[in-house]
Amino acid sequence: MSLLKPGLILFLIFFVLPLSVSAALYYASGTGTGWRTADRSSAGLLPPAASHHPAVVRVFAAQTVRWRGIFATHCWIVFKPEGAASYSRYDYTAWGEPIRLNGFEPDGRWFGARPETVYAADGAAAAALIPAMQQAIETYAWRNRGDYRAWPGPNSNTFVAAVLDTLPGLAAALPPTAIGKDFPYDGRWLRFTQSGTGFRLSLGGYAGLTLGWVEGIEVNILGAVAGLDVRRPAIKLPGLGRIGMRGHDGPATPLPGALASG
Repeated sequence: MSLLKPGLILFLIFFVLPLSVSAALYYASGTGTGWRTADRSSAGLLPPAASHHPAVVRVFAAQTVRWRGIFATHCWIVFKPEGAASYSRYDYTAWGEPIRLNGFEPDGRWFGARPETVYAADGAAAAALIPAMQQAIETYAWRNRGDYRAWPGPNSNTFVAAVLDTLPGLAAALPPTAIGKDFPYDGRWLRFTQSGTGFRLSLGGYAGLTLGWVEGIEVNILGAVAGLDVRRPAIKLPGLGRIGMRGHDGPATPLPGALASG
């Protein structure tokens, strides 16, 4: 009983309060209204493929559609082999075939929300990654109609996390708002983190704990993630994402006086 009260207080501070603030910001901004006709055009984050010879790999994330945008982002993968005249964009969606190829502009706004770059590689570094990414996409287990589940997974973020897991040591981490990233897509509830610098325990995606040098400390409760990044100081909060220095899980809201970091 002595631990129940402080545990409840921590839950209210690090989970309920951030989600409440995120909900207030969401409704105040009018985000999600008119989503059927929302802008899905290019955000200008990629060079024109036809005139850009080097290979390119990107992982993007954007606030997801309608009320889910209060607490969740949608992630997708884009790559272009060296010399290719076009990009290949892969999303995992709830409609049609789950793995959707080129259903949207490679760096397009996600129903009006401007994407942020979670991971970027160019040239030889990108070219070395693309074959393994293609193989992971082609062999992804949850690729059949009816496999998609918005919560706790497998969803769009589970798909991207599974592809990145085939690239050990990449030092990339999906945003804390990428609900579903911790779903055990291969049935393994305990694994090394994608970066290889720590461990992740996931209880079916409903709860979990991550400890890693790149990923930091993350506590997952019902898909919502709160945590701390020590390597690039920041806190991670449900709905609000990173607050602090930019990290490998995307941009952050800067702390006063904080320096930008690539």
